[in-house]
Amino acid sequence: MNSAYKRTKAFILSITLFFAALFIIGCFVLGIKNICSAIQGYETPINRVDTKNKKVALTFDVAWGSENIKEILDILDKHNAKATFFLVGSWVDDNKELVKEIHNRGHEIGNHSNTHSSFPDISNEDKIDEIILTSNKIKDLTGEKVNLFRPPFGNVDKDTMSTCKSLGYYTIKWDVDSGDWKNIGPVHVLDRVSKNTSPGSIILFHANVKDVSLYLDSCLSNLEKKNYEMVTVSNLIYKNNYKINSSGEQSIQRND
Repeated sequence: MNSAYKRTKAFILSITLFFAALFIIGCFVLGIKNICSAIQGYETPINRVDTKNKKVALTFDVAWGSENIKEILDILDKHNAKATFFLVGSWVDDNKELVKEIHNRGHEIGNHSNTHSSFPDISNEDKIDEIILTSNKIKDLTGEKVNLFRPPFGNVDKDTMSTCKSLGYYTIKWDVDSGDWKNIGPVHVLDRVSKNTSPGSIILFHANVKDVSLYLDSCLSNLEKKNYEMVTVSNLIYKNNYKINSSGEQSIQRND
């Protein structure tokens, strides 16, 4: 009897595992990648975009230092590339003319908080203040309303996402980290960007890194050779009728 019980238990377990495997496979076949988002309880930021067009978004986080900005702008002009600069409010205070120049040269400006605090570690009231203060500073200088937010350090939680959504912001991260902030050298930066970029990628650079001229020009030349169009975040992402899966890929929501 004990032997029969064990056989029955083993059979039930094998059937359970079989159907569990079918369910998991079915989820991937059907493209249901939002399960992790549902489990964690909130929508993820946009890390990349599902597109067949060879477009990528260039982004620069700007929190400290200003000596590289004009050189970055010149390199972007050389390659007829547009980028999104995510500015910290305290940096805006000290570099008002550079903010205007970034805008006047046709680039997009996004919000990177006011003090570069990790958002999961501050109150909801402080989150709102950090975002609104910075956007107001940018609008006062450019006349443009800001609707893109990049969280400092890429750190988000449920409250961060709900706050951004309630204020009307798209929360933007990245899928390609150039690694420039590690000061690992231009060859390594070029290699990381070249190997990891694909249509719809959002590439992360930092404006205050030394030797920017040694890697940025080469990175953009390499993307040009691969026939990529280098655009702002707003020219890459979908604004309406979209979904974001658990890996942060934004795609069109199809009703079929």
